[in-house]
Amino acid sequence: MRLNPFVGAYLADPAYVWRRLLDESDGVHHDPDLGLWLIARHADVRRALGDAATFGNALTLAPVYDVCPEAMDVIARIDAPPTTAAADPPVHPRTRRALRATFANTPERVEHQYGDIVRRRVDELVSRLVARSGGQADLVAEFTTELPLLVVLDILGVPEVDVGRVRAWADGQIALIWGQPDPGEQVRLARGLLEFWRYCQELVRVRLDGGRYGDDYVGRLLAYRDGDDEVLTAAEVASIVFNLLVAGHETTAGLLAHALDRALSSPDGWRAIAEDPRRIPGFLTETLRYAPAIDGWLRVTRRPVTLGGVTIPAGARCLLLIGAANRDPAVFSRPDQFDPHRPDADGHLSFGHGPHFCIGAALARLEARVALVRLATAIPGLRLTSDHRRSYKANIAFRAHRSLPVVIDATVPSAGPAAPVAG
Repeated sequence: MRLNPFVGAYLADPAYVWRRLLDESDGVHHDPDLGLWLIARHADVRRALGDAATFGNALTLAPVYDVCPEAMDVIARIDAPPTTAAADPPVHPRTRRALRATFANTPERVEHQYGDIVRRRVDELVSRLVARSGGQADLVAEFTTELPLLVVLDILGVPEVDVGRVRAWADGQIALIWGQPDPGEQVRLARGLLEFWRYCQELVRVRLDGGRYGDDYVGRLLAYRDGDDEVLTAAEVASIVFNLLVAGHETTAGLLAHALDRALSSPDGWRAIAEDPRRIPGFLTETLRYAPAIDGWLRVTRRPVTLGGVTIPAGARCLLLIGAANRDPAVFSRPDQFDPHRPDADGHLSFGHGPHFCIGAALARLEARVALVRLATAIPGLRLTSDHRRSYKANIAFRAHRSLPVVIDATVPSAGPAAPVAG
């Protein structure tokens, strides 16, 4: 079985390939072109996400291709210690404790600590769109990407003036690790990633040298550390910031874009949300299942493991196909149908599972819910342009829209026959 995530049918719509993988009795295949084992079934993906003793994280952030020597020389200078996605025990349990203690990760804590930030940023961006009523906008460039990035910068205490640089660095990291850049582009992206890491180190160094940590998230991490390297080193604090500046906005941007795409692509979908915002939590949960922002994730086997009768050797890189797992008919009824009223949507794996479950899941849900409520209320006539065609960035992990061109129409559309929100 071969999977080419960079071009053609899979890049446009991977559902057909997912279905073929799931229809095979074992659900496990080796792709010789990618050099990866593909794991598709929900039970197997869930196990791989949760079993850190068998499926390690050390290569999660390593490029999926042979990096050219010049780019590898630059990457080797990025001495960020593993703390989050790429960390294994015994490091990960310690750094995860730090995250749980300092980063709001329940709905109640997120609302209390970050609710005002989210609403302020949503209002700013929606007001900017409303001011252009009658015109057009690209929701990816002007809303879904910008909102979560501004929120995470506010939380971390990063100057808003740096939003452009951080966005470029984050996009570059995704392209370098999970894309397929040519050698010249590899070098350029690697240099950007090194610059990004040095930037995060400087954010921490300034706080330490000044003796004033501040009351933002970087300050909270340093206060938690309290000068004790056995709790966290200064480099680990910088590494956590380094990771959050990417993970803290790219996945939420994807959730927002996918949700808006589903709602605006249905004839009555946007009208239904505007009329009854109580539909939004269920709509977002089904979006997470049906169109995850991350539809593939990497692990490496630490010992031989047998899944579905197929034995994967030790030291093998595996691509966990979260998108396919979320369409597994063994878990979800009518898995290829988008249904925001389905009772089994909570079984999705889009925020992961086990010790690496997404620390920002509650924040992502809050941002997406507030954003959809405010947009639907302020722009009930919002609609995709008639010439819009879905297009995604080419990489193996993040399913990110290139654009969502819309007409900004603040008038209430005429009501057609009542219809559920569907896709």
